[in-house]
Amino acid sequence: MRCQPRYDKQVYIWLKNKQHCLLCDEAADGSTPICMACETELPWLGEHCQTCALPLPAAGLTCGQCLKQPPAFERVVAPWTYNFPIDSLITRFKHSAQWPLGHLLGELLAQSLQHRFDDDLPRPDALVPVPMAARRLRQRGFNQAAMLARWLSERLDVPSDERLLSRTQDTNAQQDLSAAARKKNLQHAFALAPDVSVKNRHLALVDDVLTTGATAQALACLLMDAGATRVDVYCLARTPKPGESP
Repeated sequence: MRCQPRYDKQVYIWLKNKQHCLLCDEAADGSTPICMACETELPWLGEHCQTCALPLPAAGLTCGQCLKQPPAFERVVAPWTYNFPIDSLITRFKHSAQWPLGHLLGELLAQSLQHRFDDDLPRPDALVPVPMAARRLRQRGFNQAAMLARWLSERLDVPSDERLLSRTQDTNAQQDLSAAARKKNLQHAFALAPDVSVKNRHLALVDDVLTTGATAQALACLLMDAGATRVDVYCLARTPKPGESP
């Protein structure tokens, strides 16, 4: 695992009352390092599919794909669409090890989830980060999904279980593949730890972005087949359909 990466801007202290926005360097309005103007301008997910969170033109709808082939997971929760500047922030966190940006996004995701818990979303028994293949983990030095799960666990008081799932095959990068190729690419790619039981448990998968949902579907099928009662998906952003604006 790599040590804390170099960060040229002012390093924030999360417990300080006075923060500077990590996006524009202006004074933040509260204890979270983002100002109100930048937070308002983020590409917040509007009306969306009630199952997979795909952006839709009206509220209370389920997309055609989920109606035709209901996924194994129950619900996707994502605060944003995968557009600027969220796409850039996730990329910098994920590929440039800018952990403060990831921590900020994780904090905002935790706030969104807490609001949903207070409303009608059932609280899961555990958070389960999407696993990364060993070779890719060595190359990157960290699993961004595991880091998000740890931050969410601390903020929401829900345990995170990084041992429950493993990636047994080092598959091709999903972002370079079509929807059909993504599904084929993930066949037999994951496994449950041999000494764990998920029977009668409600679990929430944690990842950075949901695109086609192929990874979430493969993992949810694995967990449901093993006896889980419900699987949700928590992620930072949801992509629209190719060629469409949210």
